[in-house]
Amino acid sequence: MDYQAGMPIDPIVFETMKPYFTENFGNPSSLHYLSQPVKEALTNARQKIAELINAETPKKEIIFTSGGTESINMAIKGAALRNKNEGNHIITSSIEHMATLNSCKSLMKEGFNITFLPVDEHGIVDIESLKEAITDKTILISIMYANNEIGTIEPIKEIGEIAGDKKIYFHTDAVAAAGKIPIDVQEENIGLMTLSSNDIYGPKGVGALYVNKRVKVTPIIHGGGQERGLRSGTENIPGIVGFGKAAELAKENMEDEIKHTTELRDMLIKNILGKIERAYLTGHLVKRMPNNASFRFDGIEGESIVLKLSQKGIVASTGSACASQTLEPSHVLRATGLSHVEAHGSLLLTLSKWNTVEDVNYLLEEVPKIVSGLREISPLWQMIVQGVDLESKMQEWMEGMKEEEHHHHHDENSL
Repeated sequence: MDYQAGMPIDPIVFETMKPYFTENFGNPSSLHYLSQPVKEALTNARQKIAELINAETPKKEIIFTSGGTESINMAIKGAALRNKNEGNHIITSSIEHMATLNSCKSLMKEGFNITFLPVDEHGIVDIESLKEAITDKTILISIMYANNEIGTIEPIKEIGEIAGDKKIYFHTDAVAAAGKIPIDVQEENIGLMTLSSNDIYGPKGVGALYVNKRVKVTPIIHGGGQERGLRSGTENIPGIVGFGKAAELAKENMEDEIKHTTELRDMLIKNILGKIERAYLTGHLVKRMPNNASFRFDGIEGESIVLKLSQKGIVASTGSACASQTLEPSHVLRATGLSHVEAHGSLLLTLSKWNTVEDVNYLLEEVPKIVSGLREISPLWQMIVQGVDLESKMQEWMEGMKEEEHHHHHDENSL
């Protein structure tokens, strides 16, 4: 139940890719006959991805990249650098993927001003603060379509309209949403959109950036001019073919999959909140991805739950996979107003078409046992039960640590 971190490739997708490793190995930029089937495959994949999001001109608007992270960098840096004569202000949200946050932070070093919009307790971007943040220097708004961690779906159409009225470029990172819920770039006024293959049962290491034909970006990778000069380098043909097939299947199967995952998701939510005291849903109850059930539990560490589940053969995650290199609690949960202590006890379950009711029932048997077992040995839980104010305790402890560090440093100096 950790499909947000990575999906196995659909066997149909894998079969479609095979010939492009062996027989159809030509380079689409060559002139000889070997390049012909490859050129066609490239065009076909572009078409399929355009159809998934209702892009008007695949040939011009779908640019292949190495994945979501590169697409985000290309959208944000490419749009900012291309339009820096118009202004130097970018608006994003405080719950974006690290690729967005770090792309924006890197632009700060080049003289751009970034506004990180707040979100409410469900993770929804505040439209009023977005309107207030816009100045005559604003050139780009970048807000994710749905959050990869708490599953909240943002008011994208409204944001698109605001950006359109003000003639500001609008980018949305749709990695967690595309292929899972209907998206229409034309109807929703989306100028730039990031897509990833591995999030729709396609291969890893390939993604795309939708660039509306009226939007201008500067390339951040230079070379021989492939992908309309916006992303040079020989195309990853097998990957692109797989991505195209995955997009086609996603469009065909979307309704069935939404129905299937929503049913399992709601079983998880109802039972976990019903069976475990002081368990909370994170993210929005209704404006939520069909495949996402995310929780937090008072008094325990998310990592411990994940490790215990893993021992039972259940794969889950805590916080965000990309942030698990750090011990900091999830920036997304912090942005929704949770304290450090609260944000640490998070459990993220993300579903796919392959999950079954049996999977859900098995998890629902194990989670309550794991949570109560961990709480029994948790001093934090004992304090919660006794009604101790954890935040002030935490402050005291932090102060104490600083104090100790100061003395320690002092002693070292005298040595």
